[in-house]
Amino acid sequence: MTEEELLEAIRGVLAAFAFLGEAHRKVWSRLRTQDVRTSKARCLRRMREAGLLAPGRARRVLGPRHHDGTITTYKPDVMWGTDATCTVTTREGQATVFIAIDQGSAECVGIHVAKVGTRFEALEPIHPSWRQGALRCVRPGRGDGLSIRHDNGSPYTSDAFQQELCFLGAQSSPSFVRSPEGNGCTERFIRTLKEQLLWVRTFATVEELRRALLEWAHRYNEHRLLDRHNFLSPSQARRELLQSKQVD
Repeated sequence: MTEEELLEAIRGVLAAFAFLGEAHRKVWSRLRTQDVRTSKARCLRRMREAGLLAPGRARRVLGPRHHDGTITTYKPDVMWGTDATCTVTTREGQATVFIAIDQGSAECVGIHVAKVGTRFEALEPIHPSWRQGALRCVRPGRGDGLSIRHDNGSPYTSDAFQQELCFLGAQSSPSFVRSPEGNGCTERFIRTLKEQLLWVRTFATVEELRRALLEWAHRYNEHRLLDRHNFLSPSQARRELLQSKQVD
């Protein structure tokens, strides 16, 4: 394949999928599914020469960390991470988005938006997943060892939130104070959510934002390729992890 033909194939991949700023490794993986065989280095070079790479961030020196372990799990439904972002502005005013992420498969198990981010709204991303307990092997009133990772914000440390987790049978797993890497899976998802939806679209109403969030979360689970899962989508990673668990 000539350089021009490869560049045309790369542009076709970037145009076919609605994710912005895809790195060269994901483009290379999508090319392979189309029977276009090339190396990662060549794909990177062509994208750099054509100006198709996303702008990079300058590296910075980090100080000592409080959290040096791992927060990912070896199977789904062991730990869910939850967090909120208040950077969404609609014509009706500012809105707060709450999310819940499976730390094993990186799947978005719940997403919710509200005008006022109260402690009760913070529970909404978790409740729908419990209602689908038969599908997720997690039943109401029995968390089956499931832990909920959250930061030390007031909605999550409130009595209402903690007592609801206790009622559902889940364990509260707060991250270290001023250590966002302790809840890194949700922080990374929020960054992707902002870059792919919240910062590139405007919303007239909170209801319009809610529908867009649900649609985007479904597309993320089914089609977003993740490096940590060898370029599988979160839904594919869940199936692979559950299948390997059954084999073991």
